[in-house]
Order: sequence, then C-alpha cells, then structure tokens
Amino acid sequence: MGDALLGALALMLVIEGLLPFINPGAWRQVFARMLAMSDGQIRFIGLSSIIAGLLLYAFWG
Repeated sequence: MGDALLGALALMLVIEGLLPFINPGAWRQVFARMLAMSDGQIRFIGLSSIIAGLLLYAFWG
C-alpha cells in the first residue's frame, strides 16, 4: 500500500509539473484565473477532483 501511494504521489507531481515546464505563460494565466475565482468555485473544483480520484481508484484499484 505504501509503495502504491508513493507511486501515485510521484505521478501526480510529474503531471502537475508538466504545464509550468512546457508553457509557463499559460500556467500563469491559469493561476491568475484561479486567483479571481470565489471560494465556492475553488471548493467545487477541489470536491470534483476528490470525487474523480475516488471513482478512478474504486474502478482501477
């Protein structure tokens, strides 16, 4: 279980680092849009990510 969790964390970091590495300008624009969002919108995005991750884990894991 620990190895799988560490592998998932490593993969997440690689995926999260792709956009700022490949296109820093687009990353800045995305980040600026996020700063303009309300707390409710950010929470909805976070909740959606959690649900999507749990569903993927349930079907794949």
